[in-house]
Amino acid sequence: MLSAAQYHAANLYWGSATNYNSTLLWTQHWAKIQYTEPDCYNVTNGDFTATWDTGYATVIANLNAIIASDLGNDNYRGVAIVWRSWTYLLLTNLYGDIPYTEYGRSVTPAYDKQETVLRGLLDELDAADRLLSVTGEGVEGDLIYGNDIARWKQLAQSLRLRIALELADRDEVTARQLIASLYTDRNRLIDGNDAIARFVFTASPQWNPWASAFNSRDDQRVSKTLIDKLNTWNDPRVEAFAQLPQDESVKDYAGAANSLSADAANNQGFYKVSRPGIYFLKDSSPAVFYTYAEILFIFTEAAARGWITADAEVLYQEAITASLNQFGITDDHVINDYLEQEDVKFDASRWFECVGWQKWVAYYGQGPDAFTDWRRLGYPQLRPGPDSVLGAGELPRRFFYPVTEQSLNGKQYQVAVARQGADEITTRLWFDVADKGR
Repeated sequence: MLSAAQYHAANLYWGSATNYNSTLLWTQHWAKIQYTEPDCYNVTNGDFTATWDTGYATVIANLNAIIASDLGNDNYRGVAIVWRSWTYLLLTNLYGDIPYTEYGRSVTPAYDKQETVLRGLLDELDAADRLLSVTGEGVEGDLIYGNDIARWKQLAQSLRLRIALELADRDEVTARQLIASLYTDRNRLIDGNDAIARFVFTASPQWNPWASAFNSRDDQRVSKTLIDKLNTWNDPRVEAFAQLPQDESVKDYAGAANSLSADAANNQGFYKVSRPGIYFLKDSSPAVFYTYAEILFIFTEAAARGWITADAEVLYQEAITASLNQFGITDDHVINDYLEQEDVKFDASRWFECVGWQKWVAYYGQGPDAFTDWRRLGYPQLRPGPDSVLGAGELPRRFFYPVTEQSLNGKQYQVAVARQGADEITTRLWFDVADKGR
């Protein structure tokens, strides 16, 4: 059940409904050149049913069974609680208020406020960390960390660090205290690229869903927003993120514009814009859930905000270096030349812009988490394309609840909508504060 929960979670996070036909487009990492409706935000409740159903009925259901089982092995329970917390965090960041405390206890569970979910997960993750023991009985079937309990303890606290930053614009005191506490004991967190949380796929049919998608279709390209920024910076990660266009007359990487009608997108030329990089399209390319670079970017922001005593510029450079290393760029001269560019250098007066852009790039492929951080921070300042179906300047900020919730859990659904706001993709979630003061 543990292996199954991890495999289905990887497909959920890296797959169509949650990533490459929604958040990866909305954060403008990718763009669509055929069937462009989701890139123009022309989506329906049914487009997000698979995310909800897989998260609850498959992943959380399996993990609940492990947690409730009488195995006499606390490490299985601890790993399952950490991974269930990751799943709940994914769901609440996509939908907002969700069934949490009553899920699995009622056929019509109430929706908890997003604030309740986030604070509850902080406690669950801390409890899981205490439950996990590196000297306890081993586990089997862990396809993320290879049964390494020490890494699961690091992931538990790293997820708490991520949640703390989400609380920052609502409860700065809690965010500051927790982040400062974890900064003083950084060995409790993901501490290098070898500790990245990821799921490595195998050959078909257990292959990377991106490889599967491009094996049967050719609908996506890398976004012009991303490629233009990478080209401006002479960013060496472009070789991992994208392929040179198939049209040999185009001599450099070129991105496709977002939010175009099918005809307009087609007019760019299928072969004149860059497909995603081979690095990501191999059968065994991994789904990446949490990186070392993210840890360092969180501490960069904390230092810039004055929450920890640290040099924000040094942390910023370390974060970028970690991301470059993650994608195979290890030459010190290349890295130093990149960091010394005026457009890349850290500016304390514009920390939110510097961090926003570089963290967004480092999140490439991690559509759901890039989507969350973009909404939280407000940077980079993305703009919709000309054929968006939303109002002028508007961008999606959440997923619709699935239709099945309206029919099978209608009363609780109505309560959640009345409290949170209309069930629209433009409704802001609790952590997504409109006036961020930046």
